[in-house]
Amino acid sequence: MGNTTLLKAVRANQIKDKLIIPDAEQPVISLLERTMPAQKIISGKQVVFIRFRMLLRIVRIIFRHYRNISESIRMLRHLVGFRRKALGENRVKKYAYVGGKYYFGLYTPGFYSAAFTNFILGEVNRMFPSGKTANRYTNVLISITKKCALRCEHCSEWETLNGEEKLSLNDIKSIVSRFQELGTAQFHFSGGEPLLRINDLLEVLASVNKTTECWVLTSGHNLTRQNAARLKFAGLTGVVVSIDHFDADHHNRFRGSPESFKWAQKAVRNAIEADLVVAISICVTKSFVSTANLFSYAEMAKQMGVSFIQIFEPKAVGHYLGKDVELTSEHYQILEDFFVTMNQAKAYREYPLVLYHGYYQRRIGCFSSGNRHVYVDSDGNILNCPFCRKKAGNAITGNIELISEQLKSAGCSIFKPLRF
Repeated sequence: MGNTTLLKAVRANQIKDKLIIPDAEQPVISLLERTMPAQKIISGKQVVFIRFRMLLRIVRIIFRHYRNISESIRMLRHLVGFRRKALGENRVKKYAYVGGKYYFGLYTPGFYSAAFTNFILGEVNRMFPSGKTANRYTNVLISITKKCALRCEHCSEWETLNGEEKLSLNDIKSIVSRFQELGTAQFHFSGGEPLLRINDLLEVLASVNKTTECWVLTSGHNLTRQNAARLKFAGLTGVVVSIDHFDADHHNRFRGSPESFKWAQKAVRNAIEADLVVAISICVTKSFVSTANLFSYAEMAKQMGVSFIQIFEPKAVGHYLGKDVELTSEHYQILEDFFVTMNQAKAYREYPLVLYHGYYQRRIGCFSSGNRHVYVDSDGNILNCPFCRKKAGNAITGNIELISEQLKSAGCSIFKPLRF
């Protein structure tokens, strides 16, 4: 059964949860032998037109909220200025176009969408508090399970991996509901491997207010064609699939499984076919960071047809606790040069957009620590982020807003705090 037929059948309520698609019997074809269907990357003159439409839309959103056109334009300039502090004078040169929406980042909702409108109001309200309801959080990362089939070299959840589950389905729904009451642009669901709780995850997605985007962070395990279609129908916006090397053997060793690269490759293909926004994410170790390796990875990403590449730096937590894994200034420079070249150079306009968090963190500070983002672990505890392991309170029993303000006041222990 083709994916289009599957989606139509789901919408017609002709297929139930137990549907089986024999994709496990389909061979995994080498990336060099088969180019996967690509998500559309927009560049050139189209970007200028889209950017103009987006700026007009932002002014309209602000005007409807503040009812002053000159103030709306002033606030727009502040938003643009904030972006420039983070990214320098590098303007957006390309967008990913998926499912009728334009994306220029994993943590900014698609344009046009209700989530994008709420995201803009939340950002403006941080700069010019209005007393009106606006998003408190840009995104909330929630670990919904301890279970995982892998033993990854860098796992930040190593101490609790495959331990006893603490969060019930109702607990997860309660956490989601409490954060939505405060305003949240995006939920990102992780683990462990979140797709090992696929049926619970589908119920959670169905409970989320559709003014909020939802994403899944996955190794690719259990992201079959069937599950990709079910997730899309339940309201999922996109997936971030972890692929930590362009070479299958290197990736498999890093992930602790000889099947991991195949899972990830198939997961990307299945997610693209389901019309989900797709990113691949890499933890860049000291041994990996080189110009040659980074551009080889980008070439793989282009062949896979994904919209984004996300770069994370290794941190000495979890399985890396006590190990010398922190990158050097030389590594940072290589990563920054790659980030700028991939997003700005004309030769790479058809390649996926690259997100590198260290680039802006070293310029304006960390977006986590209760500022725009918090992390809820698999016990329901609220932390700054997956790499800062100090527990600040509980998302089920605690006062979430008060906990977030305490995190924000303490700031990030590594990067300077944001001004707003």
